[in-house]
Amino acid sequence: MALFEARNLHKRFGDQVVLEEINLSFEAGTLAGIMGPNGAGKTTCFNVLTGRYKPDRGNVTFDGRDITGQSPEKIVQGGIARSFQIMNLFDEYSAIDNIKVALPDTRRRRFDILHAFDGASEAEARAEAVLASVGLAGKEHFPAASLSYGERRALEIGVALAADPAILFLDEPTSGLGTEATGRLADLVRSLRDRYTIVVIEHDMRFLFGLADRISVIHWGQVIAEGTPEELQANKWVQRSALGSLN
Repeated sequence: MALFEARNLHKRFGDQVVLEEINLSFEAGTLAGIMGPNGAGKTTCFNVLTGRYKPDRGNVTFDGRDITGQSPEKIVQGGIARSFQIMNLFDEYSAIDNIKVALPDTRRRRFDILHAFDGASEAEARAEAVLASVGLAGKEHFPAASLSYGERRALEIGVALAADPAILFLDEPTSGLGTEATGRLADLVRSLRDRYTIVVIEHDMRFLFGLADRISVIHWGQVIAEGTPEELQANKWVQRSALGSLN
């Protein structure tokens, strides 16, 4: 059984059908990709998978449990975390405080979330370890706003990892990054894949093809192709659409 599955997902907004008969499955210990042209429905699909939208029909299961329609907060508590295309950080907080805010114990407090922590606390140590895992050791007390754009992307991934998830969803992680920063991000994601099941929605095909075990192509609100990067590069539809080009 796959760790995460979506079956027969439908989603519409008014008269517009955005997703139709979406079927996806992600195996534990793999890095899966979702790609497609703008307007294909992949972002809506991502939001349905992670609880931002409730599907009109179909179901989503995680580790054998039906999580269809659960709130994002409950989904996070269940072991699923995600980053966002538009970064969602507390700019006035330090890097380490951004991580501490996202720790499970902090989320349960829901009040006085920072003053409850001692500098030598278990939370401090956990947050330092998370920052080290995303390449931000030494930047613990830098305000988030002072970090470079690439470092902020890494911090956002750290915020997602603070919840100690079983599966990590990354939404367009290379958005806004230059070539050098994209390479560093690829190295970071590669370093995480041994510890987490990862699903990436991405427009940068070179980035995705260089990392993913399997990729699903969404177009017209449907999954129109699936396979390894090599299989998709040989797929005639993908070739015609230029989605499989690495140039």
